[in-house]
Parts: sequence; C-alpha cells; structure tokens
Amino acid sequence: MNNYGSSIISLIDVGSYLPENVISAEYFAQYANPQAFTSNSLFKAPRLRHYIAADESPADMAEQAVAPIIARHGRGILSEIDILIMHTALPETPFVGNGGDVAARLGISPEWLIDLHNGGCAAFVYAMKLAGQLLVSTEARTALIVTVTNVAGQVYAQEQVRSKPQAVGPGDGAGAGLLVKCAQSPILGIEARHRPEFAGEMAVVADPPRKYWEAGSGQVHLAYPESMVEEVLARGNRMLPEAANAVCDRIGIPPQELDFLVTSQPNRLYMKNWREALLLPPERHLDSYDECGNLFAASIPVTFDRAVADGRVAAGSIVMFAGFAHYGDLTAAAAVRWGGR
Repeated sequence: MNNYGSSIISLIDVGSYLPENVISAEYFAQYANPQAFTSNSLFKAPRLRHYIAADESPADMAEQAVAPIIARHGRGILSEIDILIMHTALPETPFVGNGGDVAARLGISPEWLIDLHNGGCAAFVYAMKLAGQLLVSTEARTALIVTVTNVAGQVYAQEQVRSKPQAVGPGDGAGAGLLVKCAQSPILGIEARHRPEFAGEMAVVADPPRKYWEAGSGQVHLAYPESMVEEVLARGNRMLPEAANAVCDRIGIPPQELDFLVTSQPNRLYMKNWREALLLPPERHLDSYDECGNLFAASIPVTFDRAVADGRVAAGSIVMFAGFAHYGDLTAAAAVRWGGR
C-alpha cells in the first residue's frame, strides 16, 4: 500500500536550471581568512558551482527550470496545473514569497498556490508529499513543484562572508517536478519527519549583531558554530537513512536493492555516510556536488534531471529521493518507480 491508498500519484517529469556564471574553488582562495581556519569536515569546497546573476530573480530561475518540462509536454500542460508549490531559499517578495511571481510568469492561476518556506534541503520531497495529499483529497489532477536556490551568489559572495569556511560550498540553481494523478511514474512511498526542537538552531547572524531586516554595517549570513558540528553531523548521519529505511520497509524493498539514491548534497562526507548506511555503492548514489556545489532544496531535482538527461536512469528504475533540512528539523524521503521520458 502506498501513501495514497488506492490512488496513484506519479512524478512524471523533472526539469532544472543552472545560472551561467560558473565559480571555481580557486575563487575562494584569494579571500580565505587564515584566522577563520576550521576543522569542520562539512566545509570542503566542490570543484565548481554556479552563481545567480545580479539581475536574475527567483521567477527567472523558476521559469528556466520549468521550460524543459513545457518543451516535452507542450505549453498546454500549463492550463492543467491545479497546484503550484514554490520554495525559494531567499524570497525576494517579503511576507508572501515568490509563488505568485512564478504563477504570473507562467500565465497560470492554480486553485492551490503555496509558498513553502520551511522545507530547506528536504523541500522538494516534502512538496511531493503535500502535492500528493492535495491530489488525492481534491479534484486537482496536476501539480507543479518548483525549488529555487539563490543564496550563493547573493549571500555567500558578499565581501564580509566569502572568506568564511561555509562560503565555499553553496551554489545556485532551480529544479521543478510535475506530479499527475496517474500510474506512469508512481510514488511508491513517502515519509516526512519534523523535529521542531531543532528549528531555531540555524540562525541568520551579522557582526555587529542585528535583526536581519534592520539596517547595519554587518552583512547577514547563516551561522555554523563549530561547537554544533559533531552533533549536527550525527543527526544527519542517523536521520536521513532512518527516513529512507522507513519508506523501504513500507514498500517492501531492502535499501540495497534500490536502483538509485538521490539526496540533498550538503557535502561529500554526509553523502558518503548516507549511501554506506543504505548499503549502496557510489555509482548508484547520483551526485552533482563537484559541478554544482550544495544546491540546498534544488539539489534533488537538479541532480536527478542531469542523470536522466545523461541516460543513466532507465525506465522502471526504483529511485529513492531523500533530504535532510537545516540542522535536522525536517527529513523527508520518497521512493519512485521512474517511468522514463
């Protein structure tokens, strides 16, 4: 039995977009602060990552991520979208988020328009769960999910931030997924686990201290205190495999029999630990970290889309998507029998 009872919800397509501006690991060497040296194994630079352009908006990125889906299914697919779930790492429209901007850009007016702010690196999978529940409990038949990561070129490239150890990993990009009430590419099982007690631990800070919306000389960024590293690493090592194993138990497939694993991609250490915990070899853990860096919520759709485009994922493959958000306040996993393009 899947999560939706007798109904079958399918992830029938994914699309992605990466900004043109490519940044190498060498870029950060010129700004490295020797006094900011850290033993933190979470902050090891990818070879490359992409940065958003100065005049690029979340709606621009979303439109580019959805464009390949429209090209494959025809522009008429837009008129069928009943649900739009949008996650933007750094919303440019205060209070309401960027979902309305994206809907206007696409020329759609869905009955359900949701800006999902709390999903973090698990947002794509969590949005799959939300969209699926709406599809089975309403008359809606088609949902579009869009995740935009736009913090690397706007936050981590700031003069006061780019020398920090955590600046070397993030990249910018966007991913999209199309969900339909059909049996083409079924979601076999899905799990989302909240741990609200961890929700406030990842904080936006500045020096000198201020609220992020207040004017001041210090540039805001996410704090990663060294004192928290081992605890957060232990959480991630435990919690993502637990969610993935829960889905495997529900659908009756041992994790080592999964064809592919696609995770959020915060760093190489997490990824190695996750696939080993699930007894999978590296070649079955799809990876775009060295070309894209940590794409936060966009990691899963971008990585999967690239692998599908390269012909690595055959129709019929069972794929596990799994994400670990922030310091562990949300973990989500979903198994899909990929129907191909």
